Amino acid sequence: MVVPDNMALWQGKSRRKPTGGRLISSKSKRRFEIGTEKQFAKIGAQSLKLYRTAGGNIKVRVLAAEYANVVDKKTNKVSKVKIQGVKTNPADPNYVQRNLLNKGATIKTEIGDAVITSRPGQDGAVNAVLLE
Repeated sequence: MVVPDNMALWQGKSRRKPTGGRLISSKSKRRFEIGTEKQFAKIGAQSLKLYRTAGGNIKVRVLAAEYANVVDKKTNKVSKVKIQGVKTNPADPNYVQRNLLNKGATIKTEIGDAVITSRPGQDGAVNAVLLE
């Protein structure tokens, strides 16, 4: 389903029963039931977006990343490495063509291939582990 830009994503209870009958709600929609729009992390100049979450906390989302924090398991060293491209992505093969970064994606870096272990849309950073 395509959601128009001006329409909020509502994650509340359906107004229909499993049988298809109408379910009369005892309460209206609430602000905490609104979801956030999908924004994918891409390869490019560093770009972050801040979101206010429940309790006044802040969530940082990566919109674009140029570098990844890569761990070499052999030496146990972390290095900041430039991302060259996305090789494979088990979430969606289309993400490889669009160069989208998410957890589980295999990226090509200056020091070799690495698998992203963080969630760029949740953590605000791209962390990865070097493949042998």
